[in-house]
Amino acid sequence: MSAASSSRYPLFDAAVVGGGLVGSALAYGLREHGSVAVLDEGDVALRASRGNFGLVWLQSKGHGMGAYSRWTLGSTRLWPTLAASLLQETGIDVALEQKGGLTPLMGDYEVEARLAWVNTLMSQPDVEPYEWKLLDHHQAASLVPGLGPDVTGAIWTPHDGIVNPLKLLRAFHTAFSTSGVQYLPHHGVTDIVQQAGGEFTMTTPNGTVRARKVILAGGLRNGDLARMVGIDLPMAPQRGQILVLERTRRLLDTAMVTLRQNDEGSWLVGDSQEDAGYNDQVTTLPVLATLADRAVRTLPALRDVRAVRAWSALRVRAKDGFPVYEQSSTHPGAFVVTCHSGVTLAATHALNLAPMIAAGQLPPELATFSTRRFHVPKN
Repeated sequence: MSAASSSRYPLFDAAVVGGGLVGSALAYGLREHGSVAVLDEGDVALRASRGNFGLVWLQSKGHGMGAYSRWTLGSTRLWPTLAASLLQETGIDVALEQKGGLTPLMGDYEVEARLAWVNTLMSQPDVEPYEWKLLDHHQAASLVPGLGPDVTGAIWTPHDGIVNPLKLLRAFHTAFSTSGVQYLPHHGVTDIVQQAGGEFTMTTPNGTVRARKVILAGGLRNGDLARMVGIDLPMAPQRGQILVLERTRRLLDTAMVTLRQNDEGSWLVGDSQEDAGYNDQVTTLPVLATLADRAVRTLPALRDVRAVRAWSALRVRAKDGFPVYEQSSTHPGAFVVTCHSGVTLAATHALNLAPMIAAGQLPPELATFSTRRFHVPKN
């Protein structure tokens, strides 16, 4: 008996490999275009979705690739639509707040360096201009009462904000249960074969799954998965550590790139950037101390707020840090989706990218995001 005929599942129109925020957003958007299965590894997976900061963030995206800035801007505009749809369908408020966001800057050097960085970003081809401002201390303090005197200034944009990533993941999965998406945990994919008729057979520890299309959204496993469909995707994970502070009354209405207060009152302090391979199990006192010091300098009232826990997680990054969207040339119908901004890009993944994949072809404007950029022949 062949693998295809022995499957205990029906032939799906699309199978999404990966049940984190990227895969879940895509599966949510694909529901309108046929039957969908989500193949997930289970709790042993290295999950960026459960370890991230939960920012919906534009102002730092696209330096070195203008198209990424434009793509991100589009997603920030779609976020209210996605949040409203999830609330109506599932009853879950994902706590989206888009009141603008700040990158706090300490000292003249940081101000000058960041201003030059932003001006370079905004002058790139393919960047759609958007509103941003360099605020002085007093202007920033008008948005953040109690701002520390060490904060010389800040970059502000109106598009930035926060969401609760755990509520977002729960909302997607709740929508699956009410709309016929089959969520299959403990189905980590170990092999992908395209049959003569074009359909894909995916081998998992709990049987085979067949689908007309396969979308690889396996996070840190995407490099290995992509090779199964003929795509060479170089990965470069990056570890980040986060410090969690106890709940307080609401003090911070304008999110910062390294400091935010959740809807239930707890605080998150970030964000470190470490090249640590695939080791996400380590939190280090020097890094956490640096995060805490900058948080207290930013908002001195936090000096009296207790730290309750800390964690580290790995950012899902292609080699250059930018997203990858590509259909395999050797296995048509197989798509790779990789990015480290699964929260920010969730709206455009669900509402824009999923219909593109369902149609069977990515538009020319997404060609910038293919892996061909990693394999340019040398002169």
